[in-house]
Amino acid sequence: MLKTLFAAGLLTLSGTSQSDSGQARTGELPLVTKHTYTTTDFTLFSGNTLPEVKAGWESYGTLNDNKDNVILITHYFSGTSHAAGKYTEQDAEPGYWDAIIGPGKAIDTNRFFVISVDSLANLSAYDPHVVTTGPASINPATGKPYGLDFPVVTIRDFVNLQKQVLESLGIHRLHAVVGPSMGSMQAMDWAATYPDKVARVVSVIGTGQSDAWTTAYLEHWATPIKLDKKWQNGHYAKNDPPIDGLTASLALITQQALNPDFFNTQGHELNYQALEQGPLHDINTPHSIVSWLNQRAGERARLMDANHLLYLVRACQLFVAGHGDTMSKGLDNVSAPTLFLPASSDLLLMPYMARQAYQYMQGAGKPVQYDELTGTLGHLEGVAGIQQYGPQLKTFLEQ
Repeated sequence: MLKTLFAAGLLTLSGTSQSDSGQARTGELPLVTKHTYTTTDFTLFSGNTLPEVKAGWESYGTLNDNKDNVILITHYFSGTSHAAGKYTEQDAEPGYWDAIIGPGKAIDTNRFFVISVDSLANLSAYDPHVVTTGPASINPATGKPYGLDFPVVTIRDFVNLQKQVLESLGIHRLHAVVGPSMGSMQAMDWAATYPDKVARVVSVIGTGQSDAWTTAYLEHWATPIKLDKKWQNGHYAKNDPPIDGLTASLALITQQALNPDFFNTQGHELNYQALEQGPLHDINTPHSIVSWLNQRAGERARLMDANHLLYLVRACQLFVAGHGDTMSKGLDNVSAPTLFLPASSDLLLMPYMARQAYQYMQGAGKPVQYDELTGTLGHLEGVAGIQQYGPQLKTFLEQ
């Protein structure tokens, strides 16, 4: 597991094909094509309007004649719409949930049409397979990147953009919405905002709202970027970005998304010791585990945009299911059977957050289930370890 995660350079909330998990792979998807959806005058939850929005999307499986076999996968914070499969035979790894999406798998593409859409302000703004509109995009009013002139976006805006993409394909109702982490926020907002369009919901390593603890926690992800002298209040050049701040943010996110057991195992592989000679004799020399973390964060930062990270942080901070005054008010609108799957070792979106939403819905007499993923990957258990719950997930989606 460790080798697969980091050989591919996967750091913040990323996944793996699980080819080393010991679980037999049922079937492979054909090569995946990235599509682009374009819309104009896109009105945001805040009331602001973007003159043009582009979003990348991809799909797996076949849409049936009634267009009622659709499962929407809503991606996590540093993820993209690349949930499964490969773009080329030469790709080192498939999409992050390939272990559960495909022919005969938990999300069976022999039966379902599975679709995913890039978020607005997608973190991987410079990934050649990502199509996204965000602060790094050109503002048509100025001919320059938006920077912080880009309006604040919310989870609701991600949902509404997905809804437009689906409607452009003639899809008006979803068999299910399934998503991890920030994707679970989108899944819950779908169910709370468009209850007549959602038949099932799966919230993986998720929550019904960002509480005070989480909002303050997330702010630490933004701070290193804002302290980087190259940030220039968000108006930096593409060829001279605040890379040090972004790298520090990604390193922080990575550690918080994992677990002490994972880090201590990795430290053992690196022969980490508290009294390493370099740090003992030079204050500028980091420990081996710190170098390891920073190196991989730096590799990831090359495809990411610092301002985009700030906007995603704010979208998560602003989240409450239904985007109303309270979580309970939003959850009152949910009618779809809902499955909460937090990870027991998660130190980021801790299980109590999913449990609060579950307990409220249970008390309100709604069809809701709760279970916990186990393992030592922390928050990443919901991405890299999701195959452990494959049979139960399959049952929930097909019942």
